[in-house]
Amino acid sequence: MSILVGTASWTDKTLIDCGRFYPKQVRTPEARLRYYASIFPMVEVDSSYYAIPAPATAQAWAERTPDAFVFNVKAFRLFTGHQTQPQVLHKDIQQVLASQHGPLPRQFYYRDMPQDIRAELWRRFHDALAPLMAAGKLGMVHFQFPPWLVRNREGMAHVAHCVEQMGACVCSIEFRHESWFSDAHRADTLDFVRSLRAVHTVVDGPQGFANSVPLLAEATHPDFALVRLHGRNTDSYNVRGASSAAERFDYEYGDAELKDLAAEVVRLAYKARNTHVVFNNCDEDKGQRNGMSMMKLLGTPWPL
Repeated sequence: MSILVGTASWTDKTLIDCGRFYPKQVRTPEARLRYYASIFPMVEVDSSYYAIPAPATAQAWAERTPDAFVFNVKAFRLFTGHQTQPQVLHKDIQQVLASQHGPLPRQFYYRDMPQDIRAELWRRFHDALAPLMAAGKLGMVHFQFPPWLVRNREGMAHVAHCVEQMGACVCSIEFRHESWFSDAHRADTLDFVRSLRAVHTVVDGPQGFANSVPLLAEATHPDFALVRLHGRNTDSYNVRGASSAAERFDYEYGDAELKDLAAEVVRLAYKARNTHVVFNNCDEDKGQRNGMSMMKLLGTPWPL
């Protein structure tokens, strides 16, 4: 039984600007990752949601971290069905799209993308993951689906399509619509994720919204379980015009909350060989502080 604790990203602007987590002499991307990896055994790469990274970038990540360090990588936003600006696509793909379709729209959705371009983007995403896989440092590829992906035939088909595209990679699935975990569909949703050989993401987040899901500490994969902690700030979670993820997830867990969550993590860890706990309360250094507290509660020392 292995439990790894980390945070969503190590380069958030508010984390760097607050000046509390990184020492003053830690100023470069390389130094930040090396320092982060001296504190935590795993991290979730969130930049890959905004644009597919270059393989050379992933190679650098692998080289700058200890042998036992693990990266979970968030899937590119186009794949999950989020709106995507053409500017984040590779230059040559932008040029092909422009030559085929004329002036590019302000944003694309997956359904709008030609089949050949979709296939090429999936291929490039696999290329980006290859250095981490070769180094034995790739954990899960995380698919965080949008709130408008509801539990119906179309929604289930798209989830299955994404998992199929990832081949041998272990995929973690995070739903953000209440229909997936209503009383009537909760067991069926877990069975669906299990049938895909994917990882159900255990979510702690604000409650009371259509895009809220309950904390359901169940495992659907023998090798991996995943807990993502978004904080419990109901005031900012769905605020219109929020300028950043830090504003939405501005929350610091208290000691009692962390103890309760740690107990859930331990119970979950008996159901899978590897359990990852990711703090996504990414305002300033709140996630890092909570992460270090969680490691103490769980008794998971690092480095090994």
